[in-house]
Order: sequence, then structure tokens, then C-alpha cells
Amino acid sequence: MPWGWHNRPMTDRTAVVTGASSGIGAATARHLAAEGYHVICAARRADRVEALASEIGGTAVTCDVTSESDVAALAERVGPRLDVLVNNAGGAFGSSPVAEADSDEWRRMFEVNVIGLMQVTRALLPALVASGAGTILNVGSTAGRIAYEGGAGYTAAKHGTQVVSETLRLELYDQPIRVCEIAPGMVRTDEFALVRFEGDQEKADAVYAGVAEPLTADDIADAITWMVTRPPHVNVDELVIRPRAQAAQHKVHRVFD
Repeated sequence: MPWGWHNRPMTDRTAVVTGASSGIGAATARHLAAEGYHVICAARRADRVEALASEIGGTAVTCDVTSESDVAALAERVGPRLDVLVNNAGGAFGSSPVAEADSDEWRRMFEVNVIGLMQVTRALLPALVASGAGTILNVGSTAGRIAYEGGAGYTAAKHGTQVVSETLRLELYDQPIRVCEIAPGMVRTDEFALVRFEGDQEKADAVYAGVAEPLTADDIADAITWMVTRPPHVNVDELVIRPRAQAAQHKVHRVFD
């Protein structure tokens, strides 16, 4: 076992959650804080992360993961040791077929889901190693495992998230670091679908129409917290999690009155 892991109190452990201003990120920050972690809440929207950090006794850092200077400032704030990194910042933009794809939307998705994840991981890796039992948990998606019409840009980016996770595990095999990925299916949050469809509430609602119980941000946060709190020799490589109603990307049980 890594030195001191079992003897260190939970209150001495620190976690970083990116994309913590809403949805899965905010829920994960709350769940980790409830487990005794000091959570550094990182996101672009300063007012939201400041309110969240105040609520849970954490630390707020305004950070756009696609900005190298923002990420460097985050690393400076974290300091020399970090126990858990949850790379949650991500997003889907648009749903056009490849023949009508928007290049800027694709660039944005790759920048946040892949480049941003890399930049944060690269910057915080020394602190994770220094903990003696660090954990990197990347928030992927079932879209990172199967293609669907209109989703090529997002599925390509989330396949990138998965492959970066797999590669990190190979590259860090001899380091005191676990690399985990969670791949959620249908999760209903306040913003994900709304952002994807540029504020079109009707299109956002249609994603979940007739689905009695899609997953919630708390469901994913609960699973993430379980993954990162396993004993340090236990690595949950991948956890695919869907609502019962979703058998596959294209196979969803919907009930309409």
C-alpha cells in the first residue's frame, strides 16, 4: 500500500473537480465534500463556483480548461499535493450530420473534451503522484463507445476522452496513480441538452420525452465517489452507467400518454 494512505484522515484529502459550476460537476463536488474531501471547484462561471465552494466549504477557482494560463493558475492554487482529479469539464455542441457540420462546433468539442482534459491532467500530475495514491477520473460518455447519426463531433471527442484515459493508464502503470473513466448514458441535467441545442428548450426536452426516469447528476456523482474511494490498489478502469430505460443509444423505452 502507498505510504500513509490508511492513516490519513479524509479531511486531509483534496479533490479537484472541473466543470463544477452545474450538473454532474456540481453534484460531484457536493458528494466528495460529504465524504470529507476539501474540494477545489473549478469552472468558468466565477459566481457559480464561488457559491458552490461557500456551500460545501471548498475552494473556488475560475478556470477555463482550454486556457493554458487558467490551468497553470489552477495548478498553482492546488499546490504540491492532490488526491483526486475529476476531469468533468466537457460538452456537446450541435447535432448536424457530417455533411452539414460546423467546424467551430467540432473544434470547441475537441478543445474542451480532449485538449482541456489533457492540459489539466498534465498540470496536476506531479501533485497527484506526490500524494502517494492519486486518482484521475475522466468523465466520458456512452457516446465515446458507439456512433449515432448527428453525433459525429461529440462521439469523436468522447472517443478521444476514452483513448486518453486508456493511454494514461498504460503510461502511468508504474506510478501511484489510478486512471478511471465513467461513461454515463442518458443523464438529465439542467443545461447539457439545452447548451447542445443553443437554448432551444423544445429540442432539449425531446431528448428525454417519455422517459420516466433518466439518470440524474446525483446518480453519476454517487458512482464517481464510489470509484475514487475504493482502496488504492483497486482501479475501476471503466464504468458504463445508464438508466434502466436505456438499453442502448438507440433503444430507449418511452411512454407517452
